[in-house]
Amino acid sequence: MREGMSYDPVALHRNARPGHLACRDLATGRAWSYAELDAAIRRTVTVLAGTHGVARGQRVAALARNSVELLLLQQATLRMGAIFVPLNWRLAAPECRRILQDCAPTLLVVDPAVAPDGVADCRVETVAALAAAIAAAAPAGPLPPVPADLPCLILYTSGTSGVPKGVMLTGANLFFTAVNFGVVGQVSEASVFLCDAPMFHVIGMVTSVQSPLLRGATVLVAPGFDPQVTNDGLADPALGVTHYFCVPQMAEALRQAPNFRPEAWRLKALFTGGAPNPPANIRGWLKRGIRMVDGFGMTETGTTIGMPIDTALIDAKAGSVGLVAPATRVRIVDPGGEDVADGAVGEILVAGPNVSPGYWGRPEEQAVAFTADGWLRTGDLGCRDVDGFVFVVGRRKDMFISGGENVYPVEVEAVLAEHPAVEDVAVIGIADLRWGEVGRAYVVLRPDQEADPAELHDHCAARLARYKIPKEFRIVAALPRTATGKIVKQRLRDEARAEAAGAGGII
Repeated sequence: MREGMSYDPVALHRNARPGHLACRDLATGRAWSYAELDAAIRRTVTVLAGTHGVARGQRVAALARNSVELLLLQQATLRMGAIFVPLNWRLAAPECRRILQDCAPTLLVVDPAVAPDGVADCRVETVAALAAAIAAAAPAGPLPPVPADLPCLILYTSGTSGVPKGVMLTGANLFFTAVNFGVVGQVSEASVFLCDAPMFHVIGMVTSVQSPLLRGATVLVAPGFDPQVTNDGLADPALGVTHYFCVPQMAEALRQAPNFRPEAWRLKALFTGGAPNPPANIRGWLKRGIRMVDGFGMTETGTTIGMPIDTALIDAKAGSVGLVAPATRVRIVDPGGEDVADGAVGEILVAGPNVSPGYWGRPEEQAVAFTADGWLRTGDLGCRDVDGFVFVVGRRKDMFISGGENVYPVEVEAVLAEHPAVEDVAVIGIADLRWGEVGRAYVVLRPDQEADPAELHDHCAARLARYKIPKEFRIVAALPRTATGKIVKQRLRDEARAEAAGAGGII
């Protein structure tokens, strides 16, 4: 990358759209035009470099709820050549401590209401103190250019299995993810994004922030997701929200809230990602007048694939994550690394300027994750139809083999989600003496609804081949999830193995 290339859209829009609303902090009501946001970023640089001695390549971490201060830290470190590391404040103190030891920040910014005490061996500053220091500081002058291929952001994965890894993202990665979502999501200078997804996640810090900033649009920052508050915001004509990105579980929480009024929304579309979204769910939203646009991406790749905002296509291709975005390349390959034919299932590989250069301090894991010619192995299995639409059928590690046949849990879950009594479902493979593995379905029923295992079995039998039908259906109160809504299937598998071992069965 050339050092002179600009991946700092705020610096552009301070002159191109100086008076346009850049961002508003919904918790405090404070607002910044693009000229004011640029000045605040330069004051943040003064505080980081002058008061705290942060230099190029050093890390600035945060354990705090969403706020514009986190946006300022991200933009300031980008300009300085430092690295911003927003952490999941829901983690326990030992988990936070391990991650902070891994990234070794120079400064940790905390929200005392949510951050554990005593987790860092570095200087600690509260969000409130940082905000006061920024307000009082003088704006920094011009800075030397920063190479766009240097890491500027580290996002730690949710760690559904094993210790979280720090995914490094560069200025170029952020820019091209913003380009990808901007095209897929039809983002313009008139767009208004509501960001209440956590800013320690790629949806919150990258998709919901970088995309509007690139186009000179507006970001509304909320401290976090609350179904009733978010419903009110989406329906508020004074806010005029056009773009909202969430995981499917957040969308379902909105639908279940008492103030759900989608007819009052002004959304171009409701964008979802991060977890499977069954076709029945997508078509259910269409019936309420809301285009639910599903997509595919990862912390390592940002927005990669997205459904066009077209009602007829969303309906016809429900269950697809859409078409490959412009600044990325996708292959679907067999175990030998050869491209599969249309309709065949294989692993999704991704390459392009949106793809992370790798993991912080994990060269061994990086070598496993990337092919020799630079393609990221996503671990997701998918297929592509003749029209180019991609369907994700599950994680490679989630697939199981029953009687010699491949079973993809996402397919079974989508069928169970069509049952009117089913609110949530997860399917895993468990050991079986006769078939090698069989399915076990964990089912959460909707309030005031009933369905027994025999009824769920018959529902599947009418729609699936026999080998795909779970052998066992368990009605449960809830499913284990990460902070970003992903089902932790590894916990279900661990519990199943422990149960089998305790019963003297095969594991």
